[in-house]
Amino acid sequence: MSYVAPLKDMLFNIKHLADIEQIAQLPGFEDAGFETAQAVLEEAAKFTEGVLSPLNWEGDKNPSSWRDGVVTATPGFKEAFHQFAQGGWQGLQHPVDFGGQGLPKTIGAACGEMQNSANMSFALCPLLTDGAIEALLTAGSDELKATYLENLVSGKWTGTMNLTEPQAGSDLAAVRSRAEPQADGSYKVFGTKIFITWGEHDMAENIVHLVLARVSGAPEGVKGISLFVVPKFMVNKDGSLGDRNDVHCVSIEHKMGIKASPTAVLQFGDHGGAIGYLVGQENRGLEYMFIMMNAARFGVGVQGIAIAERAYQKAVSFAKDRVQSRPVDGSFPTSAAIIHHPDVKRMLMTMRAYVEGCRAMATVAAAAYDTSHHHADADVRKQSLAFYEFLVPLIKGYSTEMSLEVTSLGVQVHGGMGFIEETGAAQYYRDAKILTIYEGTTAIQANDLVGRKTARDGGQMAKSLAVLIETTEALLIKSGSADALAVAKRLKAAREAFVDVVNFVASNTKTSPNAVFSGSVPYLMLAGNLMAGWQLARGLLVAQEQLAQGVDTGFMQAKITTTRFYADHLLTKAPGIRDAIVEGADSVTALALDAF
Repeated sequence: MSYVAPLKDMLFNIKHLADIEQIAQLPGFEDAGFETAQAVLEEAAKFTEGVLSPLNWEGDKNPSSWRDGVVTATPGFKEAFHQFAQGGWQGLQHPVDFGGQGLPKTIGAACGEMQNSANMSFALCPLLTDGAIEALLTAGSDELKATYLENLVSGKWTGTMNLTEPQAGSDLAAVRSRAEPQADGSYKVFGTKIFITWGEHDMAENIVHLVLARVSGAPEGVKGISLFVVPKFMVNKDGSLGDRNDVHCVSIEHKMGIKASPTAVLQFGDHGGAIGYLVGQENRGLEYMFIMMNAARFGVGVQGIAIAERAYQKAVSFAKDRVQSRPVDGSFPTSAAIIHHPDVKRMLMTMRAYVEGCRAMATVAAAAYDTSHHHADADVRKQSLAFYEFLVPLIKGYSTEMSLEVTSLGVQVHGGMGFIEETGAAQYYRDAKILTIYEGTTAIQANDLVGRKTARDGGQMAKSLAVLIETTEALLIKSGSADALAVAKRLKAAREAFVDVVNFVASNTKTSPNAVFSGSVPYLMLAGNLMAGWQLARGLLVAQEQLAQGVDTGFMQAKITTTRFYADHLLTKAPGIRDAIVEGADSVTALALDAF
């Protein structure tokens, strides 16, 4: 089936949960109110539904190919990318000073979700370019900005992130690529980088590689890593392209999913050295790369929401058409569409509730990001940034783990037909798996949540969110409806479980690190579950008001019903996870190693 952008849900979140009109009061966003958001999202829907979505299945059947160092994208991708660039989509949320549209992340995130739902392999290319732009905006010299940013923002050129090496996966302290200073201020870069998404392709004129490497004599470990711009083609003083640089694609990977996205092995410096330019200061490369990484981690979380949405839509379509067995309640005398069966409804509701909860959480986080960068009050900026940064590992970790469950349920709804590639459900399941791995595995997100976001401040940020959740519970109780009261009950239990875990983490990370980190991923899942449920609960309060006023009653009732399902079936997991973390740590590490 074709993809249909969930505009109503996106706009509901943008208007009522993210408060786009408040965002439009921030300096630089004066023209970015709800009317603008709606117009941009509608145009994004037309492009993603009409151009990107039809290429998704083709990309899975006919992936990018490598021959003699040249990578050719799936047929149709080059033309689609040209339309993408011409439409200004790459520069949507980048500064107008470099040719972008300067729109809020609150709007950009929704457009990113559509791109990834329509065609995740395609959308990976602009996602990595966004990260390169952010790094150069933050740490690049004026000369680097002038040379590269306008063409990156326009989509004329694309960007990559080069961290991983054969011996250095997540452990970047083991990076061995080297950079040798030259008399003219440039560097010659040597080394091998693997797993480089869209590291070579034929869709754009140039590729701007951001590469981690060690300058000769640099300290060992992460403190000795620097960041370099290494273009595929050299850029002349007048901005025209010059000679090919000494960076070459020696192969691309054969993958389980996202097959149309070439994952390259890049060799730097085999013919005298790849010319590179230092970003910022020597030995601060990891700090700068994390600017790209954080942008990408939010983006990957959105990918999880996107692929889950696509799987949900396909499962619903199949369930409405597939006739099989009589309903258990006798409502049909003969076989009926499987959507009438209670367990199929349970699966579809699980898929829907997960997607809507994670989308709401990501939208609110995007609004916090916008506030943290544009609000006039420094204290508000600081508080908003802390909120955003607390949510990033949850959005990346919880939303991507969620996508595996949802896409698996999508296959299950299809039954045996889901196991057949021609049905299409399996592609979403295969594509989703990478999301829990790249840009930091779920465990790495959980380590961040434990160490930087909880233990470091004694759990104060986490507990401040619990206070806000408690305020929402009070509003639900005050509302008095049966659905609101039920959600308040579940939300309270999940919040209390969360606070117990936060206290456990804050009290034991230094003294009993194995006990804490053995439950780090469950903690992330509990926190993500709670934050998504909290945003749905906020949405329920709005939906009740809108329903009472007769506004889009079908949508509002569905929003209330979905939130009630989330509370009854998903939030109820929180207390059990709390018990596993706080009381079950010893059994994680108790088994003797030789017994495995």
